[in-house]
Amino acid sequence: MSARPVRHPSARLAVAAAVLAPLALTACTADSSGAASDDKAGGAKAGGKPAAVTVTPAGQTARAGEPIRVTARGGTLTSVAVTDGKGKSVGGTLSEGNTVWTSERRAAPGATYRVTAGTTTEGGTKGTEQASFSTAKAERTNTVDWWPGTRGTDGTVGVAQPISLAFDHPVTNKAEVEKQLKVVTSNDTEGSWGWVKEWNSGRDRIDWRPKEYWKPGTKVTLKAPLSGIDSGNGRWFVRDYDNSFTVGARQEIKVDLDSYKLTLERDGKTVRTIPISGGDPNGDTRTWKGIMPVMVKEGTVNMRSETVGLGDAYDKMVKYSARLTWSGLFVHAAPWNARYFGNENASSGCIGMSTENASTFYAQIRQGDPVTVTGKDTKGIPDQGNGFSNWNVSYEEWKKRSALS
Repeated sequence: MSARPVRHPSARLAVAAAVLAPLALTACTADSSGAASDDKAGGAKAGGKPAAVTVTPAGQTARAGEPIRVTARGGTLTSVAVTDGKGKSVGGTLSEGNTVWTSERRAAPGATYRVTAGTTTEGGTKGTEQASFSTAKAERTNTVDWWPGTRGTDGTVGVAQPISLAFDHPVTNKAEVEKQLKVVTSNDTEGSWGWVKEWNSGRDRIDWRPKEYWKPGTKVTLKAPLSGIDSGNGRWFVRDYDNSFTVGARQEIKVDLDSYKLTLERDGKTVRTIPISGGDPNGDTRTWKGIMPVMVKEGTVNMRSETVGLGDAYDKMVKYSARLTWSGLFVHAAPWNARYFGNENASSGCIGMSTENASTFYAQIRQGDPVTVTGKDTKGIPDQGNGFSNWNVSYEEWKKRSALS
């Protein structure tokens, strides 16, 4: 059976335009104690003019999407402090020779930045200068839904859970967007980003999967400083995003449609074996095969056959439903099929079991636990983007989906 596809729980990431021009800093002060002015090509001596400083971007409607640069001429920078309109510090690095400071990230749209720069000349003249500029607001934005979110999880996920970002508008600058995404783990887990098309919406989506299943106990943080990035076609991101989760015990669910049973394993040991019935092997009601992590535990779901092209065959409220694909593959309670459990595959595509077994099983599994389906009467592996089918290709093949490969 199938339910209507649901969207990722959302967080809105997303960004606008003007002209870059140097901004000369004002309100400078010089320390000229005990020295006479003597300007030379190499710099002013003590008592002379302080170093000149310019900032780009500049003005009140500056173009977003460029790094902030503070440049000293006739001297060097001794300190640079940049804050955004919310008073948050903007980090950056100094060039060799300490003449140019460049922000670590790009100026966001619709923001005001304040700059304070300390300088000194070769002759010892010190200065402190200040300025501000504002960027134009974004006229068109892009936004993103992320996974895993908070729905259906307590912050702990299964060992096959990928990180996933689905964008509400097409991303043509895929490499530029991907460069901003950082995954930090407590044990230096190897993994890669890969781009797919989301099955239920056709949206551009990027997933990060480890080379192998996560090691239990791994702490994971996604850092996505996307504000100030143009995703393409003039659509900007206007927010950053970060999210953290922890990987739980190694649980694996193995479904053998040839023997009509489901086995739940934890840390390599069998926890329980449940008689089940999979999809009828005749026609489109066959069950998908391969590795499909639990996407979300949806509980009681109204499943209607028309949502998966099966006409008016059924319309039921189904308990203890765990989603495996966007196209409608679930593991759930199916008391109406009781006579087939352990004997025959006779469902409309889902993996059904008794209500009692479904209740216990549902309580034991978590989002991200891998479900591996095998059997001769299956209909193939789900497309990439139909759920999290990332694990059905080799790691080498998966890495080729990165825009940076």
